[in-house]
Amino acid sequence: MSQPELLRRVLQALDVAGIEHLLSGSFASSLQGEPRSTHDIDIVVDIQPAGAAHLIAAFRPPQYYLSADSVREAITHQSMFNLLDVNSGDKVDFWILTDDPFDRSRFARRYTEEVMGMRISVSSPEDTILMKLNWAIQSGGSEKQFKDALGVYEVQQAKLDLAYMDHWARELSIEELWRRLRREAEAT
Repeated sequence: MSQPELLRRVLQALDVAGIEHLLSGSFASSLQGEPRSTHDIDIVVDIQPAGAAHLIAAFRPPQYYLSADSVREAITHQSMFNLLDVNSGDKVDFWILTDDPFDRSRFARRYTEEVMGMRISVSSPEDTILMKLNWAIQSGGSEKQFKDALGVYEVQQAKLDLAYMDHWARELSIEELWRRLRREAEAT
């Protein structure tokens, strides 16, 4: 199964189960900035145990690996769980929507985009950039995450809410990287 087919199947399962979601990560940054290949799809989900049961039932072995215990644990601890397409090796990282103010803000600001014949709830460009910068710091200075953020900034610059971004850069303690991104964008 191709990655777009996996994404389509996941989105259909989420819709059937009534699970609100938001596409994030490199898939979102590729839609909004510079495209690049990735082997995982990041989706933030607002999921309850009843919705989890529907999701688990939709992705059965042997084609898929989805641990019911991991799903339940992720819901309990507001963490994440994975779905693996066994044949292709592609995976979906499901991030549980937390009570963190930024997490709630970016979930509320998602928008719907038509991509590859699918209607997808996507992280706003501002939130994609902020998350990529945050992940860059959390991963010890990942240049790949920084370049993704820079690509989105360069493509979306005229439409970005910079006051919103300044606020959350302070709140997330990523101001230095945010300033670097803006300097590099201005230099090109």
